[in-house]
Amino acid sequence: MEIAKSLVCFISLAVVLLFTSMAEANKAYHHEFIIQATKVKRLCETHNSITVNGMFPGPTLVVNNGDTLVVKVINRARYNVTIHWHGVRQMRTGWADGPEFVTQCPIRPGSSYTYRFTIQGQEGTLWWHAHSSWLRATVYGSLLVLPPAGSSYPFPNPHRNVPLLLGEWWDANPVDVLRKSIRTGGAPSNSDAYTINGQPGDLYKCSSRDTTIVPINVGETILLRVINSALNQPLFFTVANHKLTVVGADASYLKPFTTNVIVLGPGQTTDVLVKGDQPPNRYYMAARAYQSAQNAPFGNTTTTAILQYKTAPCCGGGSAKNGIKPIMPLLPAYNDTNTVTRFSQSFRSLRRAEVPTEIDENLFVTIGLGLDNCPKNFRSRRCQGPNGTRFTASMNNVSFALPSNYSLLQAHHHGIPGVFTTDFPAKPPVKFDYTGNNISRSLYQPDRGTKLYKLKYGSRVQIVLQDTGIVTPENHPIHLHGYDFYIVAEGFGSFNPKKDTAKFNLEDPPLRNTVGVPVNGWAVIRFVADNPGVWIMHCHLDVHISWGLAMAFLVENGKGVLQTMEQPPPDLPVC
Repeated sequence: MEIAKSLVCFISLAVVLLFTSMAEANKAYHHEFIIQATKVKRLCETHNSITVNGMFPGPTLVVNNGDTLVVKVINRARYNVTIHWHGVRQMRTGWADGPEFVTQCPIRPGSSYTYRFTIQGQEGTLWWHAHSSWLRATVYGSLLVLPPAGSSYPFPNPHRNVPLLLGEWWDANPVDVLRKSIRTGGAPSNSDAYTINGQPGDLYKCSSRDTTIVPINVGETILLRVINSALNQPLFFTVANHKLTVVGADASYLKPFTTNVIVLGPGQTTDVLVKGDQPPNRYYMAARAYQSAQNAPFGNTTTTAILQYKTAPCCGGGSAKNGIKPIMPLLPAYNDTNTVTRFSQSFRSLRRAEVPTEIDENLFVTIGLGLDNCPKNFRSRRCQGPNGTRFTASMNNVSFALPSNYSLLQAHHHGIPGVFTTDFPAKPPVKFDYTGNNISRSLYQPDRGTKLYKLKYGSRVQIVLQDTGIVTPENHPIHLHGYDFYIVAEGFGSFNPKKDTAKFNLEDPPLRNTVGVPVNGWAVIRFVADNPGVWIMHCHLDVHISWGLAMAFLVENGKGVLQTMEQPPPDLPVC
């Protein structure tokens, strides 16, 4: 008996010491984000843009794997706002995830909310952005997760880390652009420029003076942390005359591979090593659209930054922004799906992956656009979609509608009825040739609802994400909150389980939080539902989420404290 008591005391002391040492090793970083209107001049015009701490893009946050972030967000703007920490797993801390009316009510003007969460088991590049209306057009920034103290990268240590945020700029108020689209039922206007770290670059009017410059020395290796923070456009990115060695994506390491160009859907991040092995000069880093939707208008301009050798003869040691014209790279054609496919199929996890092999929940989810018939009480000016319709979008024929009186997580946690149902279909209601040319017009108008899909804690989940040709096929970047997932396969046409399962990579598939579902094709993802809460899965083309291209999972609590969602914080915003 005494031995048993002594053993219990010893174990208890060991646990206390373990957690004490962990607390000492892992730090908590406190930040304050003030959301406010700031005068920002781009393309010769000045706008009152919504920013964080007066910065565009917003602050770069740097932490180590295992650290905690405490960020107080004070809303001094005239719009509601929330902040989403894109790609952070938010283990048991769904209250800090951020999507408006999903995990929280918005932070009203004049109010504040403090996000508290720990980053566990993730290293690489993540980012943060507004998750309400189209505020993320200007409210975004990078979140760099370094290896734990005393650890190192699984590749040679770079001389410098350089975040590159690819974005879009409207010569207008982005909130008004969205509001007009919702009011008219038509597509919103395209952005007027793409940007790198908030700057359009040399090829746009009134932009050369402030073009982003990245310095490099001969013999140096720098780590470019490329983030597609654009609202609505997948983008190609390249550096003139330099090879890009891809080593990570979405805060997960990859088997390194070398390429001339990378492609990122909105929401995705890619880490690439660049060596200073070219003659000292100035080289353009450039990004432009990958456009997969046929006949859909898009911005066909190119944004640039400059990779500038410090010993380049043009630049007086690298201090001058102007000098000889930088060398321009070749970029793929706007519709070059073959390059996109080759790139995405090069991704492999660095080590053998823990992919679920037995599946408890098998979902088949169609994704795509749609057209609502014009309601009888609407005037024609409110139905400016094709042939007098209104644009919509859906998953499995359900166009997702957000609540407005409660967030989904609050309704779930407090047992509030009537906010949502849990009958999201595990397969589409009608089976058809998803990527064929003769899709029945009866499939163009989806049902609207707030339908969730319930998962038991620990269930092993497979989702086939199938693009459709309704209205137009398109490459859709699908982002799942609260989880990373393995992309075990992708392909073209309609998914055929009898033959396509042979393509599954269950050894070393990439671990990601956003998957680019191929145009006229499909992707298969797998994960274990080990994070209780309500987690939205949506297209990261913001125009599509506003049309309803989303659904949400309700993951039940498991057993014990470590499998149970935390209680809501006292300052959680109310509706």
